Amino acid sequence: MATLTLSHFLPLRRNHLRDDHRRNRCRCCLSSSATNESSTAVVWFKQDLRVDDHPGLIAASKHGAVIPLYVLDRRILSRYTTENLELAIIALEELRSSLKKQGSDLMLRYGNAENVIEDLVKEVRAPFVFVEEEVEHHLCEVLDAVRKKMDGVSFPGESPRVVVWRTPFYGTQSLSDLPHSWEEFKKLTLPVTMPVPAVRLSSPESELQWGSVPTLDDLKDFMKEGLCEKEKSWREMANASAERILMERNLEPNVNETVGKKVNNSAFITRSRDTVGGGTEAVLNGLAGYLRYLEGTSRDDWQEVHARLRDAETRPGASFFKLFGPALCLGIVSRRRVHYEAIEYEKERNAGFISPFGYSASTVTAATDAVCSMEWYSLVALNKETTDDKRRSIRIWRWKGYLIQYTVAGNEGPAVLLVHGFGAFLEHYRDNVDSIVNSKNRVWTITVLGFGKSEKPNIIYTELLWSELLRDFMIEVVGEPAHCVGNSIGGYFVSLMAFRWPELVKSVILVNSAGNVIPGYSPLSVSKERRVPFGAQLGARLLILFLRFNVKKLLKDCYPVKPERADEFLITEMLRASQDPGVVMVLESIFGFDLSLPLNYLLKGFEERTLVIQGMKDPISDPRKKVALLKEFCPGMEIKKVNAGHCPHDEIPEEVNHIICEWIAKVDNDEQQQALKSLIPADLPQ
Repeated sequence: MATLTLSHFLPLRRNHLRDDHRRNRCRCCLSSSATNESSTAVVWFKQDLRVDDHPGLIAASKHGAVIPLYVLDRRILSRYTTENLELAIIALEELRSSLKKQGSDLMLRYGNAENVIEDLVKEVRAPFVFVEEEVEHHLCEVLDAVRKKMDGVSFPGESPRVVVWRTPFYGTQSLSDLPHSWEEFKKLTLPVTMPVPAVRLSSPESELQWGSVPTLDDLKDFMKEGLCEKEKSWREMANASAERILMERNLEPNVNETVGKKVNNSAFITRSRDTVGGGTEAVLNGLAGYLRYLEGTSRDDWQEVHARLRDAETRPGASFFKLFGPALCLGIVSRRRVHYEAIEYEKERNAGFISPFGYSASTVTAATDAVCSMEWYSLVALNKETTDDKRRSIRIWRWKGYLIQYTVAGNEGPAVLLVHGFGAFLEHYRDNVDSIVNSKNRVWTITVLGFGKSEKPNIIYTELLWSELLRDFMIEVVGEPAHCVGNSIGGYFVSLMAFRWPELVKSVILVNSAGNVIPGYSPLSVSKERRVPFGAQLGARLLILFLRFNVKKLLKDCYPVKPERADEFLITEMLRASQDPGVVMVLESIFGFDLSLPLNYLLKGFEERTLVIQGMKDPISDPRKKVALLKEFCPGMEIKKVNAGHCPHDEIPEEVNHIICEWIAKVDNDEQQQALKSLIPADLPQ
């Protein structure tokens, strides 16, 4: 398949797809001579539900007829929360209305995208399919399937082409050689590009079945079709909040919920009324109200936005993504449109002047910081595909709108999940994955939210949030119970997951885990809403400075037996991550962690399936005291003491790998024996 060279379309990253699919990529540009005024183009909408600032529609408009298409594909929609499904339905209604104003319509069809698009391309003989670039692994797989289908379709003259586009945020012609550090990237002072208006479109003359937008209930029924009972129960599990689970365990959270009155032209149109939704026009109206928070207003709809802003401002600037994040992730508005509107408002406030010392309104700062941060992590996801010298492929998973990096290795055997500690990343298991895979296991590693090259949004980070992330990763990505390995605070997250969702965990392996052992522990109430402790921001900034100057020494102290393992790679990546946008918010969490639930309480009833690997030279805790307490109050746990510091898995990987693999084999063998026994009738001798 040939490559198109088109204007507002940036060159795409290198090595995004496997070599056998690279030839299928077409790159868009408005000045392309490859357009054909007599041909038909299909524009496949996914997470770009708008006509404003839509480079794909602009390129497609050069063709004689345009068919905008939305495919109701379970593989895509299954990753949406109920609220996002509701937002998407409303956005599709508004998108159809907007397209009709531009002379077109929106076609909706059910099924797998590759089959739907193949049938439509054949039906209308469309030589071009325009589709937005994606970074999420499951969407990339769907795009690959579409490309393969297009390879098998041919018309007289030329075969159909898949044209991949993206909305360029920065004014640069190359994204492949950008700096790896946010601080170095900012020094380039790249200009933010201007959004482009909607264009007129031409519809095909032939009669087509355009379809109707489903109701939320209809869509939920469609999503349930074909699901087994386990899948249904896991989906329900994903909807249960941390607070609800703790309440069921007699840990009643302090809940403070307020529901305001409904107003005319409200920007909050979903049942929960938590986020701004609707079409592009409605979201931009909500954004206008948000930006003008300091001015006050007599408009009911803007007053409602201001009230929601105050409720969502758990820390400075956090309200923006809380209110507008879902609309941005669904592409109802583009990031550069938000940036443009914020800057225009700032100019309006200051007679056309933009101060070099910062914006005059905190809402402008919140909006521009959020979209610039989102763009940075999107660029990181586009350009970073492999990790360490093993060349394992990095994949991207979107969780609650945030981009998370992970890897998968192995083709057979039990599932194993590796979770790193505070300040680390998935590469911290660089010398563990292959050994565990070679023992016939499948291994997932994840860089959790706020660390490494995963996104660092402006939110309050808590141990409950991270455990929910692991739960959803298990449900959406792993798809089956796993042996869960956690180092340091990662061990505490794994323990919380085992406590709250034991169906997801085959066994727990704690490697120098955080968390205490408290005899006779009685649970207390847990606060649902947390705020940043006073002085946490200053403390976090001072901590960043301290870490940047002392990271080498601190890291080597954690490797007392083999300090050479605290090598330049780990040091460089930790320093790089310390410069990322949002890192201050992550470090603030240190001052607000609640690790009051002790390990002996969290893992009660799970002890027989818990392995503790404890480095006895850990400089961060008292390993001898911890081992003694675990032996006394958690007698069912298996404990392995090793000669290492805080990170035994990376300091002495060969020894730790052997312990982990032996444990997994033992647990799985015991499980198989129990399953066999359950099949033998009780009245027969065993």
